[in-house]
Amino acid sequence: MRFILREFEKIVCAVLFLGMTLLGFTNVVVRYGTHYSFAASEEILTNGFLLLTVFGAAIAARRGEHLAVTLVQDALPRRLAQAVLALSALLSIALLAASAWFSWASLMNMMSNGMRSYALGVPAWWYQAALPFGFALVLIRYLQHAAETWHAPRAEVPATPSV
Repeated sequence: MRFILREFEKIVCAVLFLGMTLLGFTNVVVRYGTHYSFAASEEILTNGFLLLTVFGAAIAARRGEHLAVTLVQDALPRRLAQAVLALSALLSIALLAASAWFSWASLMNMMSNGMRSYALGVPAWWYQAALPFGFALVLIRYLQHAAETWHAPRAEVPATPSV
């Protein structure tokens, strides 16, 4: 159970990617074999990419692999660098919380107005249901990484060799 909780977003991404690959491959084979295609495959694949992006962002957040420019922070003394880290974390947390909140509001709006998808005709909220939880997971993983970074000893910046 711990493995599933620790690696949840990796499992979701692997299952999504496998399903999307199989659906795309099947669509290509059917299209070239029969000159017809699955009309719904574009709809499913597009929404699959959206989910794959959000859950992939959770993987990157946990590893601390998001795009960051740390040139200024690395040059600061430890206490000031921690203040910059705290400010950065607070702004990131606010952005992720807002993303989770607004995706939840969008989901509730889709559920209340009865919007349907264009190809399959299923309720449109089915595709959006995982987004608020995905953003919340990115937030949790970001907090985990920020806590580890806060408590980690600061690496010494190697001196520039003189020529």
